Amino acid sequence: MKITDLSTERRSELLSEMREKYEMFRSYGISLDMSRGNPPREQLSLNGDILNAVTDPDDCLSEDGTDCRNYGVPYGLREARELFSQLIQVPADNIIIGGTSSLNLLFDTVSRAVTHGLAGSPRPWGKEEKIKFICPVPGYDRHYKILEYFGIEMITVPFTGDGPDMDQVEKIAAEDPSVKGIICVPVYSNYTGDVYSPETVVRLARMETKAADFVVMYDDAYVVHDLYGVPAETPSFYDECVKAGHPERPVIFASTSKMSFAGGGICCVAFGDKNLELAKKAMAIQFITHDKINQLRHVRVLKDLETVRERMNRFGSMLLPKFEAVEETFERFLGSYDIAEWSKPKGGYFICFRLRYGGARRIVEMCTQAGVKLTPAGAGFPYGKDPSDSYIRIAPTFPAVDDLKKAAELLCICSIMVALENNAPLEV
Repeated sequence: MKITDLSTERRSELLSEMREKYEMFRSYGISLDMSRGNPPREQLSLNGDILNAVTDPDDCLSEDGTDCRNYGVPYGLREARELFSQLIQVPADNIIIGGTSSLNLLFDTVSRAVTHGLAGSPRPWGKEEKIKFICPVPGYDRHYKILEYFGIEMITVPFTGDGPDMDQVEKIAAEDPSVKGIICVPVYSNYTGDVYSPETVVRLARMETKAADFVVMYDDAYVVHDLYGVPAETPSFYDECVKAGHPERPVIFASTSKMSFAGGGICCVAFGDKNLELAKKAMAIQFITHDKINQLRHVRVLKDLETVRERMNRFGSMLLPKFEAVEETFERFLGSYDIAEWSKPKGGYFICFRLRYGGARRIVEMCTQAGVKLTPAGAGFPYGKDPSDSYIRIAPTFPAVDDLKKAAELLCICSIMVALENNAPLEV
């Protein structure tokens, strides 16, 4: 029988039970950091072949004979560009290989737009009265911090399960010339795990925009990060933009940070022809060359899309039990109560936990006090402000399964306590 509200007596009893369990967790002395999606140690240990791919000081030549120990080839080894070409579905000639951080490339791209503009810009963005970006929420906090740093106003739109609400996106972009772009994580989106549907990808490419220099910052951070060994099939956003007559719209980023080494991989950015030349002009002044030996290590091991998928399937099999442990714990402790829902992603690095009645900040604080550090509540929204105080990002990749079960149980206990304290209706 479903009862929409518990009696006052039962509420009091349940709250006492949860408080007792919470204090028990505090006494355990747990110390667990789940605030970021770090690759687990066992995954990192399997990447020793990358470290050992270049060991002979005289074995540092790329396929075209480039000596990777020396200056030159500022935009990346050809084989590195061809590898990313397969991963992100962009012609190799339109790809630039960076250092270790695609976030750095995104920052630089926004910075250049502010100081010098992009293809089609009537003036540098910094000379506009106002600049705005569309931001699907909840999303990647570091993206929003970059936009905030440059004083760019952020307009939020919700997710639908197939990506952002495209009716809203199209309306905003078509009506306001100060809206210069949208920032996206199209495959296994950070937080939600959404994979943009083919229709969403095509609409992003085709939509009419008031700003002639409108760009889609397309962060393919998790493009091959499948949990079940089944690739997320999405059309080439670059090709769709070209077909739609918007060749300068895509700005696509990717890295191997969660394929090889976090902060020690290689990364790329891809542009249309005109934006590519603008980027190269700036980069020719900015640096001489990136670490080509690191590029060589990676391409010798990762090789091609097929090799990458085989490797990522092994990593996915390591991560899947962790995701399942969290999801099963949530279902066991919260399945009878209508106070929260959570995503069940097929890939990526995160589980999105949403409270129906708010209280996320309080719950994160309580978990921290009990020894489990979570991503700050509100981090998935511009300026760190979740209007509903409802979303918590769960990063289950690094801890051991037993630790994850404890952390997930603690989160459930805190969620029930806060729901009771806020007098939320519970269904049992």
